[in-house]
Amino acid sequence: MSEQKIGVFICHCGGNISDYVDVEGIRESVEGLPGVRVAKTNMFSCSDAAQEEMISIIKKERLDGIVIASCSPKLHQNTFRAMAKRAGLNPYKYTQVNIREQCSWAHTHNREEATRKAARLVRAGIQKTLHARALEPIVTKTHPAVLVIGAGIAGMKAAISLSRMGINVHLVEREKEVGGLIKKRESLFPTGQDGRETVKALYEEIRASHNIALYLGAKVIEKRGSVGDFSVDIRVSNGETVNLSVGAIIVATGAIAYRPKEGAWGYGRPGIVTLKELLDIISSQREFRHLRVNGKEVETITYIYCVGSRDKEHTYCSRYCCTAAIHTSNLIHEKWPGISQFHLFRDIRTYGSYEEEYKRALSRGSIFIRFSPKAMPEIEFEGERPVVKVSDLLTSKEEIEIESDLVCLVTGLEPSPNRELTDILKIPVGKEGFYNEIHPKLRPVETVVDGIFIGGCAQGPKTSQESTISAMAAAAKAGAMILTGSVKIEPFVAEVLSERCDGCGLCEDICPYGAISIREESGKKIAVINEALCKGEGACVPICPKEALQIRGYEHETMRSMIDALIEGYEDVSD
Repeated sequence: MSEQKIGVFICHCGGNISDYVDVEGIRESVEGLPGVRVAKTNMFSCSDAAQEEMISIIKKERLDGIVIASCSPKLHQNTFRAMAKRAGLNPYKYTQVNIREQCSWAHTHNREEATRKAARLVRAGIQKTLHARALEPIVTKTHPAVLVIGAGIAGMKAAISLSRMGINVHLVEREKEVGGLIKKRESLFPTGQDGRETVKALYEEIRASHNIALYLGAKVIEKRGSVGDFSVDIRVSNGETVNLSVGAIIVATGAIAYRPKEGAWGYGRPGIVTLKELLDIISSQREFRHLRVNGKEVETITYIYCVGSRDKEHTYCSRYCCTAAIHTSNLIHEKWPGISQFHLFRDIRTYGSYEEEYKRALSRGSIFIRFSPKAMPEIEFEGERPVVKVSDLLTSKEEIEIESDLVCLVTGLEPSPNRELTDILKIPVGKEGFYNEIHPKLRPVETVVDGIFIGGCAQGPKTSQESTISAMAAAAKAGAMILTGSVKIEPFVAEVLSERCDGCGLCEDICPYGAISIREESGKKIAVINEALCKGEGACVPICPKEALQIRGYEHETMRSMIDALIEGYEDVSD
């Protein structure tokens, strides 16, 4: 290992690291270690100037590998891999050590200990690079078709986008009609576009497309294969099973409107409705001179926000519902201007252009009353008429009573019940129950399962506009992969040390992705890895009693050398 020549580059990150970690001290502590040919600091390692300087050093010193101690690999791993490649290095002989999030930002209160920790992490990174193998991505061909699950606005837009790219699409919807949450909506904010007409137009384009196959009343029952070559079974409306071969999958299963339990907030009694139910009432009475509920003319409506959001059951904010309620209020102002409307809110989330909806409601006479989550509004009844009591934070917590003809519970969205589909696809969900992307900013529509993308409200509450944007992003990702004809997969997958393997099958049982199978080769049972399915998460490694499995790039020898480096000494490198 001492014959290896590597360079170590430690980043100041403009003070983000060097304000709390002694960067120069770390450099001095590692420059004499075996294998370290160059040890240098950079103000911003990700800058073009720093990259060009590192390329020059790599070429001049003929380095075999590099360590960059900086920020999270999630931010600049691709940047530095590309830089290493330009310098003539195999990109997998570069190691990025995170001393910003893991050291300087985590231990701002203790510069000395943050420096010690950073130094040990850098030493471990050096050992990883010294043991690194020159790896290449795994390349697999892609089947020229995409499966889109869910035919709401997100799924339909994704299918149409892919169709226009010339890609065959299989669009599967478990309901007997398309449209999802907006199929009965008369007016969508912020455009005022008729939801019914939008769904109709999308449906007609899908029906007219020669390369979109629509399956209504159908569901996915099994998935096999891996990115580029998925084999998916769906059960169609007549009970038959249809097998589809696709290169990618887009999950656009949407969400459902939260419905309060009977009795909560008076729900179930006359005059108490959810926002979804109020919209249905408006649609059914849009041509009437008066809005009537239970045979009585409505003169006062009170909206209670955050019902089923930001509480113990649903800790998240649904985001869209503030604007949806205010938009609904404006619809009522336009059609029935004599109706008084009160909005009881914790916070108003009308972000971006949606602020205009809020201003419009104010100018038309809507009254907004802010309450504290510690003093939620209460609903009492005088006969059958609801009376809402609320302490107004904006008027010294004065208690106000609002006699209402109609109380609208502004409810958010919750995940669609997709447990069976989740188990089939093996994509992760967050604590709220929505599907998780890899990174909300850098990889917002990709999942940890290569080739499976998410869009629309399947990954969280969204407006129809945001759902469309998300779905088209997923379609762009899937389409680019399909049109390329092949896909590159990270080489960090499990590998079998055949001389140690006795085919016991423990690894096969524990693999969450079904990437391991036991086969007989030359009269001996042995574990075999499907590299396209393997995610390299490593559950198989510690379960093997023979140490017959390891992750490529994180071999047993490599990991032991890194552990030794982490625990070796505690010399003071701080000032």
